Parts: sequence; structure tokens; C-alpha cells
Amino acid sequence: MGIKRWFQRKGKQQAEGIETATIVILGSPNVGKSVLFHKLTGRYVTVSNYPGTTVEITRGAMRYRGRSYKVIDSPGMYSFNPITDEERISRRLLLQQKPELALHVVDARNVDRMLPLTLQLIEAGLPVILVLNMIDELERDGLRLEINALRQRLNVPIVATACHNGRGIQELKEQIHAYLAR
Repeated sequence: MGIKRWFQRKGKQQAEGIETATIVILGSPNVGKSVLFHKLTGRYVTVSNYPGTTVEITRGAMRYRGRSYKVIDSPGMYSFNPITDEERISRRLLLQQKPELALHVVDARNVDRMLPLTLQLIEAGLPVILVLNMIDELERDGLRLEINALRQRLNVPIVATACHNGRGIQELKEQIHAYLAR
């Protein structure tokens, strides 16, 4: 039967007459979520790569093409069915905030391990852009992904990035803008 659809698109929030949409960055630990958050908002996040230590939610703002977006960096999450405190916090965030968009960040070298969460998010009705981060490391290993085939299969926008050096960030901003302008 699968996960029932938890999410219904809510109207964009009004803040001082300016439309803002909420974007949540989520994914497993150590995939580059906080680096992406910094690239989108300009805010640095203190990162700790030890299990059980990063359970905070960080909020920031992004402006792009005259629009404002509220961006939330969530703790690591392996599954929509929480086991750890981090996953519980992230799931609760998704259920309470009902964001207009989720950026699911995955390590491009480990797509097969990380796609189950992507599928759970899609099945739950969450609007998703899949961010294939660390694409440069995948390519350095002499590998490549069939991104167009994956995009057609999942029916969600997909952007390849190397967040640490800014590769793909402009394309991701364009995808966010296009998705939320619909």
C-alpha cells in the first residue's frame, strides 16, 4: 500500500507583501546539505559528522530573481520512517511545515542506497527536486549517471552538483525558481 499522501501544497506565505515559499533541504548525513544551505543562503552552518550530534534545524533566506524563499537545513534522515532523533525531527519538520519544495540531497556515488528515501518522499506527495551532489567525485572515479533516464523514471527535476565548489548551484536556483513559479 505504501505511505499515504501526507502533503498538500499550501499557499505561499505572505511576509510584508512579498511571496515567500518554504524550501527544506534534507538527506542522509554527510551528503552536503549544510554546504548547499550555505550556497543558497550565504549562512554558514556548524557541521558535526558524528551520529546523534546534529539535531538542530537551521533557517535562512534566499533571494533569487526578485523572489524570497525561506530555506531550512534539516538534520540527517535515512528514511521517512524515523528511528533516530535526527530523523524524528526532520520528519516532524516536514509534516508541520508542509514546505512548498524539498531538496533531497544525495551522494551521487551512492544513489542506489539513497533513492529509497527519494521514493518515500515522492510517494508521500512531497514536491521534490533531487540534488545529486558530489558529482565531481563520481566523475573522478570514471563513472557517470544517466540523469535524463533517472529524471524520466522518477518524474521529478534532478540537478547534478558539486556544492563545495559551486558547480550546479545556478542551475539548481533556476530549477527552484521554475518549480515554485508554476
